[in-house]
Amino acid sequence: MTDPVVHWSPMPGPQTALIECPVFEVFYGGARGGGKTEGSIGDWLQHSDEWGMNANGVFFRREQRQLDEVIARSRQLFEPLGASYNTTKATWVMPGGGRLKFRYLDKDSDAEAYQGHSYTRVYIEEATNFPSFAPIKKLFGTLRSAVGAHVGLRLTGNPGGPGHHWVFDRYIKPNPSGYSILEDTIEIPGFPVMKKERVYIPSRLADNQLIMKNNPEYVANLATSGSAALVRAWLLGDWSTPVGAYFTQFSRTRHVLPARFAELIPPSAMRFGSFDWGYAAPFSMGWWAVSDGSWGLPRGAMVLYREWYGSNGKPNEGLRFDAPQVAQGIRNRTGAEKLAYIAADPSMFKRDGGPSLMETFAINQVNLRRADNTRLVGWDKVRQHMVGFLGDNPPDTWFPPLLYILDCCEDTIRTLESVPADTDKPDDVDTDAEDHAADMVRYGLMSRPWIIDNLPPSRPKSGQTMDEVWEAHDRYQQALEMDHL
Repeated sequence: MTDPVVHWSPMPGPQTALIECPVFEVFYGGARGGGKTEGSIGDWLQHSDEWGMNANGVFFRREQRQLDEVIARSRQLFEPLGASYNTTKATWVMPGGGRLKFRYLDKDSDAEAYQGHSYTRVYIEEATNFPSFAPIKKLFGTLRSAVGAHVGLRLTGNPGGPGHHWVFDRYIKPNPSGYSILEDTIEIPGFPVMKKERVYIPSRLADNQLIMKNNPEYVANLATSGSAALVRAWLLGDWSTPVGAYFTQFSRTRHVLPARFAELIPPSAMRFGSFDWGYAAPFSMGWWAVSDGSWGLPRGAMVLYREWYGSNGKPNEGLRFDAPQVAQGIRNRTGAEKLAYIAADPSMFKRDGGPSLMETFAINQVNLRRADNTRLVGWDKVRQHMVGFLGDNPPDTWFPPLLYILDCCEDTIRTLESVPADTDKPDDVDTDAEDHAADMVRYGLMSRPWIIDNLPPSRPKSGQTMDEVWEAHDRYQQALEMDHL
């Protein structure tokens, strides 16, 4: 008896775990070269072999041309099995009758084109290239089978890219080591309580035995591919530092202060607010104090000491509060504090067949001022506040920053750490990403003058801490008082 021919088999470890995983939603990712695409193709081979003509799958990437390498690899594996490929339709028909399409998916409107479709497998290649989870989420409704075939969503990706933040929050953050099944409870009136499961399967370059054996220099190629953060992300699958983040100047060490710092802000400090509106997407409200130079920060420095981020806890999804609810929430959180003004999203001042959002807020005793929405100049001002004033000094001259955020403002911090640049307009933030807190910061900083007359001309030592910054500033203030400067 002739032994059966094995055309493909998964490598031991994560790739095998992917093929055998019964969980509905799987994110398989990490280092480059970890065998992610190969694993997805292998998953389809196993799935179509099991379910035959009842298997119906689709591979998505953000651009159709990005699928070229996947299609080329599928040819190597599928053609020897007798599968046929229709180039015009970019569709495989497997020997058992299963069908696999290759398509692009970019915006919500692309996902809407698949309403009414039925798939047993949906593959999202390079999920971190998608700025938002929204178009992918809309595909959940296509995963169904009239004959009970096992349906599932399979995503792959590396750290970095415009979607780093939502991928990290949804799959990696709950358990960075992976393999822990997470559950979402779904309660709909009239239906039984349901649960949907998802899991993260981490892949590492070392798991790909073929590439380690046949192309050992690939490790060196990755090690010399760019910045230290990029190398950690691509070589080790490190998700801790977003690659491609817009604000490379932002640092928790320099810009984030403990929440107790709020106790040092005097009641007499000038306070104001800034606000970015959102309903289906999150809104972002910030409370700011401006330093007059007498309470430990440079004159003109701005401190975000409180935030209200209107998210339901899911990536880039809002609370769906109407305007009166949000206005009341702002009033309650402001309390007895006196805000000089609230610089607000200019879209709130537009009338569309009725009162504007600004007018609705005013009726609810929250007065808004139209914010300056100049984007590139605004982002430059944010960066200037992060860096501090350089003026005509050499690049190694260092000053304390003019932007500080208390660590209780978690959503603003994570946004400034991870919001990506627009790949088509690298001078701008990617507006498809979760940029609401960044817009709030921009509105706030654009509403204030740039003050440069009282900045200590200190030069930092390597690894200087914030305590040392304050000490240097205190010495500078004392010198000013003694007319030594």
